[in-house]
Amino acid sequence: MLFSEILGQKKAKKFLKQVIAREKMPHAYLFTGIHGIGKTSTAKALSMSLNCTEPVNGEGCDHCKSCRQMRSGNFPDFLSMTPDGQNIKIDQIRDLNHKLSFAPVSGKYRVCVVHHAATMTVEAANSFLKTLEEPPPGNILILNTTEPLDLLPTIVSRCQRISFHPIGIIEIANWLVKNRTIDEETAMVLAMISQGSLGRALEMCETDFLNKRQEWLFRVMKLPGLSRTDAFEMAHELAGEVKKAVPDSSDTSEPGIMDMLAAWENWYRDLLLLSVGGPPSLLVNGDFSHQLKNMAKSYKISTLIDSLVAIDQAQRDLTKMRNMSIVMEHVILSLKGLAEHGN
Repeated sequence: MLFSEILGQKKAKKFLKQVIAREKMPHAYLFTGIHGIGKTSTAKALSMSLNCTEPVNGEGCDHCKSCRQMRSGNFPDFLSMTPDGQNIKIDQIRDLNHKLSFAPVSGKYRVCVVHHAATMTVEAANSFLKTLEEPPPGNILILNTTEPLDLLPTIVSRCQRISFHPIGIIEIANWLVKNRTIDEETAMVLAMISQGSLGRALEMCETDFLNKRQEWLFRVMKLPGLSRTDAFEMAHELAGEVKKAVPDSSDTSEPGIMDMLAAWENWYRDLLLLSVGGPPSLLVNGDFSHQLKNMAKSYKISTLIDSLVAIDQAQRDLTKMRNMSIVMEHVILSLKGLAEHGN
């Protein structure tokens, strides 16, 4: 992966190229931003450039041995750590420290990316902090996280922070048309609902997400008119469908219940936007603009805000491994009740 191949992130790429040119590399970076906007790709481009035998303007040549190994995913001095289950555990940090104690195998620098760094247990974080305080030479540590506040302040303070920002809608749409040969209308829908994440847009391209999204939105549109019994049945039906579609909870490749809640969150966000007089051009679900305009007339602003709070609470409950059926029952009945009392 070359810097020039990464969509957006001009400031991040420019900064890293300047650091490379000065040949004074910090031993630790903190890459922050939402999933799918190029944090890992940038780490790979950095490793490629630093270990290239013939770099050009801060870019890897893409031809030497180390560049070819990076391309194929076989470069021995590029390490990647992901959570073991829900967390990064202390044994993983100990294993990493052991590897870092040796000199890089074939390159000038060993680059190690710690994905979902905020999931480190307290013990793992404290152990990792010692590594940051006394880093072995020739190693560059890159922590990927969405929000730096989720990490220990002492870890954040020892890293050079680089912020990654959501990618422009038009940039994502054009990229999808060019590289995934999909029509412009579909590309624009994917770009809008990906909320600036090319990775998320690609995931949606490669699954049945758009059809699922349509079903989810039709259901949330019908919700205000359902009886309490029908709403209760909808909750259990949706929970059952998601469980059946994704029997292994560790498999996040297919659309799941969190995707559905995110789709509903965007729906109520769009209703709120229209209710306060916002421009339709800012709608996430622009392809449903007609339905949104009709429904927005039936809601109070306070009701829409409370609906967003209810969905946010459901998302929080599910991340805490709460019972899916109970969570869905609660959020759907809450949304229905708010619709009834807010019209």
